[in-house]
Amino acid sequence: MSVRRILHIDMDAFYASVEQRDRPELRGRPVAVGGDPNTRGVVAAASYEARQYGVRSAISMAKAVRLCPALVILHPDFTKYREVSQQVLGILRGAAPLVEPLSLDEAYLDVTENAFGEPLGVTVAKRLKEEIRAATGLTASAGVAPNKFLAKIASGWQKPDGLTVIAPERVEQFLQGLSVDALWGVGPVTARKLRERGIEKLVDVRTADAAALREAVGSLADWLQQLARGVDNRPVVSEYEPQSSGSENTFPVDLRDRAEMQNEIAEMARRAAAWLAKRELYARTVTIKVRYSDFTTITRSHTEAATRDEASLVARAVALLERTEAGERPVRLLGVSVHGLSDSLEVPKPGTPRLPFAE
Repeated sequence: MSVRRILHIDMDAFYASVEQRDRPELRGRPVAVGGDPNTRGVVAAASYEARQYGVRSAISMAKAVRLCPALVILHPDFTKYREVSQQVLGILRGAAPLVEPLSLDEAYLDVTENAFGEPLGVTVAKRLKEEIRAATGLTASAGVAPNKFLAKIASGWQKPDGLTVIAPERVEQFLQGLSVDALWGVGPVTARKLRERGIEKLVDVRTADAAALREAVGSLADWLQQLARGVDNRPVVSEYEPQSSGSENTFPVDLRDRAEMQNEIAEMARRAAAWLAKRELYARTVTIKVRYSDFTTITRSHTEAATRDEASLVARAVALLERTEAGERPVRLLGVSVHGLSDSLEVPKPGTPRLPFAE
């Protein structure tokens, strides 16, 4: 089998960089794009100047302000960000037939065959970085590797404006230097569980006791062992069917009334049913997400025959809420999602799984 040339392109501090580009007075200043620090807003993106103070995406904006009192806070302009994202995506699609967008600011490309006729992925990456900068005034970091897993790690290696290549003959050397946190699906909680079992480095996963590994990561065990050997055969998919849909809401004030929580869950389930109806899809699994006031987060799921009946989906979602401590404990976030999608009422045949996430 020939070696693939996979690129992961990741725009640098995308939302914040777009704002600094369009507002010269913000260049060189710590900037965060996100919500209001007084209403539980979170950071969606932070400039590199803000990151020097420890400001990162996904932390609360209130914490960000404590870390950096001089922080400039901007509300997101997603219309503008989508326009820039489409501009970048057009550049990427002009370079290779296989482009898989992951979000507004990152995408995979399989450049084994490319419009430039270049045999080396690194050359394609350099050209794309130059074209993106010329067209948008923004920088992107790129990772070049034989598969998706390694390419994504590589793109974050030398940010901002980085370019890291992991050649096939360097894969093992590269893997030897990684901690277990580098594995996809391993967040802080799972990393701690692994370290408690003596699994510190990525390569330790290869020889870990099977029972201990499954105790820590559950069904992810086999997948993580593949990644720990540098194996990731997932193709770059330019178009794919959605695997799930859902919504969630963080409340400005903790919910304490169970009836109010039931109403919120029911409304989210109705939106999921409308989404299914619009796309003429059916779902087998309903999942709810509950985050308590202390940030403890749990999920509950129920699977049965595929349906898109609104009343059924609402009833199942509300019933799942009864399997939580919502109402006994204050709740700051609720979410509902549907999974196991198919275009018929028949049970869908299992296909190639997308990357699972443990937390």
